[in-house]
Amino acid sequence: MRKSFKWMLPLLPLLGGCANFGFYWQSVNGQMEIWKKEQSIQTLLADQSVTPELKRKLQSVLDIREFASRELKLPDNGSYRLYADLQRPYVLWNVFATPEFSIRPKEWCFVIAGCVSYRGYFSESEAERFAENQRSQGYDVFVAGVPAYSTLGWFDDPVLSTFIHHPETEVARLIFHELAHQVVYVKDDSMFNESFAVAVEQEGVSRWLAENGTSEQRAAFVAAQQRKKDFVRLVLKYRSRLDELYRSAVSDPQKRESKRQIFSELRQEYAQLKAAWGGFSGYDPWFVQDMNNAHLASVAAYTQLVPAFNRLLAGQDGNLARFYREVKEIAKLPKAERLVRLKES
Repeated sequence: MRKSFKWMLPLLPLLGGCANFGFYWQSVNGQMEIWKKEQSIQTLLADQSVTPELKRKLQSVLDIREFASRELKLPDNGSYRLYADLQRPYVLWNVFATPEFSIRPKEWCFVIAGCVSYRGYFSESEAERFAENQRSQGYDVFVAGVPAYSTLGWFDDPVLSTFIHHPETEVARLIFHELAHQVVYVKDDSMFNESFAVAVEQEGVSRWLAENGTSEQRAAFVAAQQRKKDFVRLVLKYRSRLDELYRSAVSDPQKRESKRQIFSELRQEYAQLKAAWGGFSGYDPWFVQDMNNAHLASVAAYTQLVPAFNRLLAGQDGNLARFYREVKEIAKLPKAERLVRLKES
């Protein structure tokens, strides 16, 4: 697909008014910056100036990419056959915001993506500036760095320096996740989209390791999946407690104090969980910022429907092509019916 946003420029003022013009403009500039830095992986593999370590990583990406289309029935296109060195730790920074006494995240609506529970910036400083604006309005805010994202099949997404040096299973996970968004994406339903992509990534990595991984990699993946389940279970437990508090009839000062206590207990229970993991500290960065409702929203958006998608896949005997067809049919339903259908699976 021709890489130009020129066709979008006349529409920018109409996409959400003057207040959103700056946001769309930074999105256009951020995407164009990536395109300028893209290079063919095949070209880089033949380039003698490229380090052996990077070549090894890039060849692994091509192997993962071929596996994604051949074995996982994910789109076979130009995505993840290019590489861009961004020279920064993340490609995007997502801003999550919730009211002080609500676990429901604020949503922002866009022309192509629909309404989503976060707002992404290609610049960390711009993300922090917007986050501060939300805080000044009384919202709980959480800013999270993002190593990869999808243009939903509108353009060919490249492999990025923000994740190329991650362990092989993590690179595979990210590629499978982002390609899944090209299979099914429903406007205005972040939970559906992200939970579907997480279910695909988990199944994909499991199959990748079964065919290509070592016994050590497989054991590490199983352990990582269990830690993730433990973490999500912990977060959803406290999210439920906060929801109950916010729905109660107690005064705002009482809610504020109880909220502080609940987050304190969350930290304490995480410390116990971390000890049970043998000191694994991979989730520590999530706890670095002051804990608030927006932290919880960032997890719930990606995980709540994963078990339902896993059941749906099992009901198709693990046949991914049939699974995708079924998900596409469910995606056509109104949001409320969609959720009921998934929970019945």
